[in-house]
Amino acid sequence: MQIGEICRREVATIDKSASIFDAARLMRSEHVGDLIVADGGGKRCRPLGIVTDRDLVVELLAKEVDLDSVNVGDVASPRMVTAPSDADLLETLRLMSVKGVRRIPVLDSEGYLFGILSAAEVLDALKDQLTLLQALSSRRVERERSVRD
Repeated sequence: MQIGEICRREVATIDKSASIFDAARLMRSEHVGDLIVADGGGKRCRPLGIVTDRDLVVELLAKEVDLDSVNVGDVASPRMVTAPSDADLLETLRLMSVKGVRRIPVLDSEGYLFGILSAAEVLDALKDQLTLLQALSSRRVERERSVRD
């Protein structure tokens, strides 16, 4: 299965010059824990980094940083791990595990943001496949009964 099939296509983006307050408000309004940082944000953009709710708490609030003195670009992780939309799911999960990331931006063939993959999307895809497997087992029993009766 390719990750482009299961990744979340609606991705919250933010400009690198945005304030930390803007980032927090956007995370809250979009009900997300991460924002893709890009020049200008928008639908068709090249990701420059990623900022998470954890970044805001651990890197800023816990250190009592003056939030007016930094912007999103100062906090965003520039060494983000990405994957192409045609990447295999298991290979991508291995990459995420090795790199220690829970979310991975998914890029199209031109390097533009295609979507984002997190554990939630993976679990949804696996749930659907396991449901099919469970249904197969039930139908096998039904078929066996109909043939023998």
